[in-house]
Amino acid sequence: MKEISLDLLVLTRREFLAAGLEFVSIEDEVSPPIIDSHVHVWSRNPAFPFAPGAIVPEIDASPATLLRLMEENRILKTVLIQVIHYKYDNHYLVDTLHRYPHKFAGVCRVNPEDPAAPDDLSRLTEEGCHGVRISPAADGSGDWIRGSLMKPLWKRCLELKIPMTLLLPVSRLTDVSPLIEQHPELKVVIDHMADCPVDNLSKLRQLNAMARYPNVFVKISHMWSLSRQPYPYMDAGHMVARVRDAFGAERLMWGTDWPIRPELLSYVKRVDLYRKSIAFLSKKERKEVLYGTVKQVWPI
Repeated sequence: MKEISLDLLVLTRREFLAAGLEFVSIEDEVSPPIIDSHVHVWSRNPAFPFAPGAIVPEIDASPATLLRLMEENRILKTVLIQVIHYKYDNHYLVDTLHRYPHKFAGVCRVNPEDPAAPDDLSRLTEEGCHGVRISPAADGSGDWIRGSLMKPLWKRCLELKIPMTLLLPVSRLTDVSPLIEQHPELKVVIDHMADCPVDNLSKLRQLNAMARYPNVFVKISHMWSLSRQPYPYMDAGHMVARVRDAFGAERLMWGTDWPIRPELLSYVKRVDLYRKSIAFLSKKERKEVLYGTVKQVWPI
């Protein structure tokens, strides 16, 4: 049989375009690049003691395990969120960032009721953190979000050019709106769709109303916790579609929240939910949710 020269099988880019075809990366076609926006790590290491009274699950949440999962699932990088087990002691987070500087970004916690919080944030930023998270509860214990200590902390975020991340219920959105309006250039991230119930359109409208602020972003995570249906959580998916319509995919980001509530969903399933199962996202929108938005907020 006569051999065919490989040269005859190769088209130039100009010939490809003339034929009406496009060059497409196989990796992009199979799966867009991914950065996980929300993960926690911890270790039972006496050098990094947990906060008094912390209830820590008996599971492996080490960076080594996370890195293995990332490699197996083709996750490029991950944003680490300071876990509540350490409360405002960020030493373990900072140590992890120093050990793996090219794999992780870090979001710290500071005590929002401490006047020294802005200076603590500056120090933690110098140590490698890139963002802060505050968590006002729905009851009176979270009323500090309305207090005089908030404006200096938010102002410091803006000066440091790092995002403010909010773990809060929908009922607290009216409390943070004035702070957002006073700091319009500050990037603000709302975690877990503000835990908006899937069957409450009124609360969903409150969340979507935050789209009027162009620097507000939303994590469409926790679908498995919010849903009342089995995988792939169609009721929560409908809610995500409405949030997408309000904010646009370029202001939404996914996240595994690993290793929280592993009994509900494995790491692999959490990745596949956003990579494959949310069918209403276009290819361009999926790339924004999986990669583009996270990189815009945390340029790691």
